This record gives sequence, structure tokens and C-alpha cells, in this order.
Amino acid sequence: MKKLFLIPILLITISCSNQADQSPRKINWDRDVCANCLMGMADQNYSVQSINQYGDVIWFDDLGCLIEYMKSPDWERFDGKSAVSWVGNCETGEWIKVEDAWYRFGDRTPMGYGYGALSSKSDSTFDYNTTVNRIEAGKTMREAFIKEKKMMMKGH
Repeated sequence: MKKLFLIPILLITISCSNQADQSPRKINWDRDVCANCLMGMADQNYSVQSINQYGDVIWFDDLGCLIEYMKSPDWERFDGKSAVSWVGNCETGEWIKVEDAWYRFGDRTPMGYGYGALSSKSDSTFDYNTTVNRIEAGKTMREAFIKEKKMMMKGH
């Protein structure tokens, strides 16, 4: 009789300890939009996705959008502290954990922050924390990007 009582408890314990799949997802190009700037996803080579402990996914079209979003209350509501974030390798599109990537500066990225992720370190790359600090300090290509977009708008 005691064994029958333990089975439901064991099943509940196992089901409660299962964590959601936090592996990278495929982009749905017709539906997925950046949670920060609300632009449609444009290029897997620069896209970022964050998946929280419940399996909820939010997308970003540029690493800079993720960094900006992490400062908002929406990140906390999403339970971003539990999230695993993935960035597209700027040369291959394969997913890399954002903390494991090396970032080069000077790429033309979808929102103009200018950081492309790579799998391996080189003399001209930055680790994740340095890249975050650089973006937060304004060391991006964003100003030139916005200026270029404004010039394009004036032409119409």
C-alpha cells in the first residue's frame, strides 16, 4: 500500500523538475519580430533569441536590441534571468550561446549596433561582457545607421 502512495508523489516530483527546452529555435520569418524594436526578423546571422525556463521565446534582430531590452522591466517580466540567449554566427548563421561568442565590431547589422558574433576568438574580437559594456557606453555604429536612414527618408 505504501508503494502505491509513493508512485504519484514520484511522478509529481519528476514532472515538476522538468525544465523547458532552452535550445535554439528556428525563426518563423512570417511571424517573429524583435521584442525591442518590433521590426521583423531579417537576418539569422545577426539574430538573437532568448528562451526562459518556461520555454517562452523572444526574438531580437540585433545583439544591441537584446542589450537594450535587458534594461527594461519587460526583461524581468519575461524572467530573463532564467533565460538562455543564442546569437547567430555572423558568418554561418549557426546558433552560439551569447556568453560563449566572440564579437567583432564593424559589421552592418540590422539595427546598426555593429557587432557580429563568431565562434572563436581573434585579435580583433571582444568577449560578451566587454561587448555589453561597449554597447551600453555607446560604442556602436548606431548613430551613423540612424543618420543614414534619415537621409534615405528625406530622399522620398
